[in-house]
Amino acid sequence: MPKTFPFPQDLLDAQVALHETRAAYEEYARTLPWSAEPMPGWEGDKQLHSSYRSHKEDSPGYTEEQATEVRRFQDELRRLSAEVMTHPYWSTLSEDVVEARMALKHAHGPAEA
Repeated sequence: MPKTFPFPQDLLDAQVALHETRAAYEEYARTLPWSAEPMPGWEGDKQLHSSYRSHKEDSPGYTEEQATEVRRFQDELRRLSAEVMTHPYWSTLSEDVVEARMALKHAHGPAEA
């Protein structure tokens, strides 16, 4: 059975916020053009034994609003990562720090069957 750790609530909350922000950022990023800067599309060579040709349509680049939103997400992810990584709780552990950090990532996951 995995070892349990008495994580303080503010550390648990910061980890959940980090997970949620990462998920929101990834969802938002799926709506963006493939390139932040305007770039021409391309088509790759036909692959041996296949009729498939890889390709990308022209990318208009990010709008100013999209670039601002990406920066906002990235700033928030850095802030939350630093909050989790530098939390005073970690200095209370003399061993099992890596195990504790891994356990924190799954502290709000579905209960094991």
